Amino acid sequence: MVKGIARRVVVIDVADQHFFEQAIFIVRNGAVGEGVSSQDLVEEARRVAETYTGTGTTVVRRLWTHLAPVAYGLCGASATALAFFYYFYH
Repeated sequence: MVKGIARRVVVIDVADQHFFEQAIFIVRNGAVGEGVSSQDLVEEARRVAETYTGTGTTVVRRLWTHLAPVAYGLCGASATALAFFYYFYH
């Protein structure tokens, strides 16, 4: 048991609740006194949480995640077709 220690925390509910429900951030002791508002702390904690859960990813990355299996399949089919035509028609 720790006595005499008071810590500030920011608790963020995670949007993607497949594995995690909340993210808990422990605020540095001097952070609040440096002109940082509580809203700034919450926004920064939300931004950091989104980078770890993947909800803040770019459109290109989300699109590639869904199209990657299709792209790999097309590349494999193209390589197989090229090998077939090279072997039989060369």
